[in-house]
Amino acid sequence: MSTLRTPAELEEAGLIASGEVPGIARVAERYAIAISPAMADLIDKADPDDPIARQFVPDAAELATTPEEREDPIGDLAHSPVEGIVHRYPDRVLLKAVHICPVYCRFCFRREMVGPQGLGTLAPEALDRAFAYIAGHPEVWEVILTGGDPMVLSARRLSALMQRLSAIGHVKIVRLHTRVPVVEPERIDEALIAALKTSGKTVYVAVHANHPRELTPAARAACGRLVDAGIVMLSQSVLLKGVNDDPDTLAALMRAFVETRIKPYYLHHPDLAPGTAHFRLSLDEGRALVAGLRGRISGLCQPTYVLDIPGGYGKAAIAPDTVGEEDGSQTIADFRGRRHLYPPAES
Repeated sequence: MSTLRTPAELEEAGLIASGEVPGIARVAERYAIAISPAMADLIDKADPDDPIARQFVPDAAELATTPEEREDPIGDLAHSPVEGIVHRYPDRVLLKAVHICPVYCRFCFRREMVGPQGLGTLAPEALDRAFAYIAGHPEVWEVILTGGDPMVLSARRLSALMQRLSAIGHVKIVRLHTRVPVVEPERIDEALIAALKTSGKTVYVAVHANHPRELTPAARAACGRLVDAGIVMLSQSVLLKGVNDDPDTLAALMRAFVETRIKPYYLHHPDLAPGTAHFRLSLDEGRALVAGLRGRISGLCQPTYVLDIPGGYGKAAIAPDTVGEEDGSQTIADFRGRRHLYPPAES
């Protein structure tokens, strides 16, 4: 089986009914579709509420937007001094060299930017300007390769990026945000691992998975190859209605990470991306779920529940001291102590 990319292929694979094709075709006109063989094989076609299908199979609900949703929900563009760079926090930058992914999550916060119709791969001249920016800012201690998914790059191209980072002395940490070890575990081979180690920097890989079934034996073996090579692994997950919004599933997911030698890191409150309201819980619901993990599972398994404050104000841990009330609305404190309404006023 190859990656499923069109409504016709989804129908042929039995993932959507023939009557759904016209509606899904309209979704496909706006948002990219890709379901890797590993994920397609996990979907239980007999379960209309299958949590894997919910993450990857398009839904006509994606064409319904709410007033608070926005094309750039976490404000990347407000902190992009040059193409491909996001510099929101003083000591670290995002480097978005590619905007292609091996799968396209239906809740993606960069869904307007990724895919064949998105921002594309950085041109050589733009990549040069991005590296010049990093080299010219000695406060940058960490570079986070994201996009898109940086691990869709060939080992040769990934090695070239890492070699360029090796020449920038003040960069000490390179982190990659990826779904590849889970959705295309076969890509984690000796050549790719060697490419990751090219820079000589300390390398972290933050892997994205949202349901314990995603950590298949093949995915766990792929992660094992990375960890055995000396690469530290962290987790990123999104709290999603109909996928992992119950204590048992969240506990199983976090335990699966720890069993795979992946330290649970962030559990994201879903961002206000267009057409994603059917995935979002309220902050109160999320806080109750995360509180239910405390004492239920080992401290090794506890993620930090975070919200990216709309408008580019950064992540805030959803904790009692960050969440408040103002005129009947909730407020969130950013990392500078400033408070912001959530949801924000209509954009």
